[in-house]
Amino acid sequence: MMNGYGLTFLMALVIAVIATPVSMRLAKYWGAIAYPGGRHIHRRPIPRLGGLAIYAAFWLAAFYTQVWDKNIWGLFIGSSIIVAVGIWDDIREIRPLYKLYWQITAAAVLLFFDFSMNSISLPFLQEPLDFDKLGLSVVGLALMIFWVVGLVNTVNVSDGLDGLAGGICFIVAILLFWSADRIQSFPAANLTLALAGALLGFLFFNFPPARVFMGDSGSMFLGYIIGGISIMGLLKTATILGLVFPLLILGMPVTDLTFAIIRRKLRGQSIAMADRGHLHHRLLDAGFTQRHAVFLMYGISACFGMAAVLGAKGQWIGAIVVLLVVFALLVTILMRRTDKLIGLSRRQSK
Repeated sequence: MMNGYGLTFLMALVIAVIATPVSMRLAKYWGAIAYPGGRHIHRRPIPRLGGLAIYAAFWLAAFYTQVWDKNIWGLFIGSSIIVAVGIWDDIREIRPLYKLYWQITAAAVLLFFDFSMNSISLPFLQEPLDFDKLGLSVVGLALMIFWVVGLVNTVNVSDGLDGLAGGICFIVAILLFWSADRIQSFPAANLTLALAGALLGFLFFNFPPARVFMGDSGSMFLGYIIGGISIMGLLKTATILGLVFPLLILGMPVTDLTFAIIRRKLRGQSIAMADRGHLHHRLLDAGFTQRHAVFLMYGISACFGMAAVLGAKGQWIGAIVVLLVVFALLVTILMRRTDKLIGLSRRQSK
């Protein structure tokens, strides 16, 4: 099985390396270009259709190495919808509510392909929580759509610096592979390695200074696939890996998104309104370079992953200690106290 996994990973990586330059040329032809200015921190026009290369590498590798069943077809159709919407948004920019409508539609597609969250495992419950037995089937269906759409937007929030979303999702994919392989969910494990390979190939071109951005076509695809794989491989298991593991390994973007929603509500703004209050903006304002900020956020994501692994092994005290330290760091940064923590400010760096 490991030989099959290795083939999946290498195929996706090689295809991504080949496909990313093609996506860059398509982006220039279609006008999917990110120009400097506004919230953008890059200083020259950059193509932003790298998500198409990630999508192609993932599914071409899966087509060759994966046994296709109803679940896989559902993921393929739903993710194709989300990538098409993302490509259109990268070219023309779609209004947030219209984009949300298509995100919900793509998530709802999974309902017709045997995806559900009618039974999920939770910490400290001996048996999975079964909504069907409780007569609450509609809750499970709504929860699944909310889960997928939530992860789509969570990953989208993290796509703010060169290499950031790709690197974070690479870490997430490796950790999901570990958990899926641990419970012998082989289809999910194989797909996570296809995702990891596609991301590593893309990062050759996206790591700072980036030559291409993944765009919404990439960030929405990543959130969708992570959400779908976690439902397919983890949530229904009668283990601690269930709902908690995916949430923990995505702890950093989830925290960032939560703070963004609270921040915008307190200001009386729409939660869909973009601003410069995200974690990566805080780090840049504190004087970090893009590379240093990206490496720090990789480290934070890895710490969340460490806590998830410790929790999965039943070592909850260690997991809680790691989480408390990481949350303290995140809250300090997001509450505009970074300078006090690291003794660094823009004025000092001049």
